[in-house]
Order: sequence, then C-alpha cells, then structure tokens
Amino acid sequence: MGLIAEFDIDCDALPLTGVAAAVPEATLALELQYNHGERPMFIVTATGGETRALEGAMDDAFDVADWTRIGESGETRRYQAAPARSFEEQLGDSLDDLAGLEALATADAIIERIEVRPAGWRQTGWFADRDEFGRFASFWRRSAGFELRRLARDGDPEPPGEGLTDRQNEALRTAYELGYFDIPRGATLREVADELGITASSASERLRRAQTRLIAETVATTWPPLPN
Repeated sequence: MGLIAEFDIDCDALPLTGVAAAVPEATLALELQYNHGERPMFIVTATGGETRALEGAMDDAFDVADWTRIGESGETRRYQAAPARSFEEQLGDSLDDLAGLEALATADAIIERIEVRPAGWRQTGWFADRDEFGRFASFWRRSAGFELRRLARDGDPEPPGEGLTDRQNEALRTAYELGYFDIPRGATLREVADELGITASSASERLRRAQTRLIAETVATTWPPLPN
C-alpha cells in the first residue's frame, strides 16, 4: 500500500531558502526540471508578497544565476530560474552524505509539491511503501532536520481543508475569528486585510481561493452533473 506524506526538511542550504527568508509574506512553490543535467531549472510559483521585493531577492540570491518572469495572474507570479550551482555545490558544505542524497533520486517516490521556506523545504510526496518512505525520512533525520506533518495511505480520504495553503488557512481563520462571515458582518474586508498585513484586494483573492478549494473538496463532490 502506497503512502502520502507531508513533511518539513530543516536545511537552510536548500535552494531558494534565502529568497523565502527575504520575502516571508510570499508563498514559494518550487518545481525542478531534471532534464537540464546537474543543474535542474527552477520553476517558481510565488503567491503574495511584493513583486519588487521578491525579484530583488532573486537578483541577490547566491544560488540563482538568472531568472525570467513567465507570467502573472492576480497575486500569483510564475518564474523560470537558472541555478548558479549544482546540488552538490549547493549542499556540499551542509550535508556529509552526498552519495545518500543521490541515492534518493532512485527511490520509488514522487515529490508532488515543494514549498520553499526560510528554514528549508516543506514537501508532499507519494511513496511506494513504508520502506521507501523510511529511507527518505532516515536520510534527512541524519543529515539535517526532519519533521513529519502528515502520513496517510494512498486510499485514505483527506480531511476537508487539507488542500489549503498555510496562508489560505490563516486568512479563513482570521476572517472567521473577526466575525467577517457573521450576519451581519462583525468585520470588514479591510479589517481582515489589516490583521493579515496585506491589501484588501489580496485578502479578497485569498479568501475566494480558500472558499473555492473547500467547496471543491466537500459539497462539489456530491453535486449531480449539470444537464447537457
């Protein structure tokens, strides 16, 4: 039986952690394009945060050689970035077992999501069995820091809201606690935004995305199909 795991890797030598530290209000999702030899290209999806601050941080990042903004929609921007170092060069001073890191590339696992954080990476992955997950977790426990956040069998349903990002979760919780969803409203959108430290338009978009996700995970799955 396969496993789905969400976990934090505590290693600030991982790529782009400096960018995440410089712009902590942004959520950075990372994809790696492994068809580029020893230096896989970075595909970065940034949500929230000031564009100028984010792009300045990428300019200053020691592990980014150059970058291109591919597109944007609302508060989300997509970038392609060329790494300045190979993984061995990037992590060699922080990890003693580079051979073990290379061996993880052959594990029966698929890393579905990487969120870059100031202290390391938060990953969600699929693992063929408990032994494969154990290899992965053991390596990072030995080499850096590892904290398991969620572990489930691949057939288990996810609790509603598991698909929310941390910032969407925070926005919903803040709006609820302030009374934004009460009738009549106990808080305005501006007051929710001020509490979150973002603009009203960003708060509105974040709440809409979170509510859409919750609807998709719960009631939408029970609706009958629309007639043709």
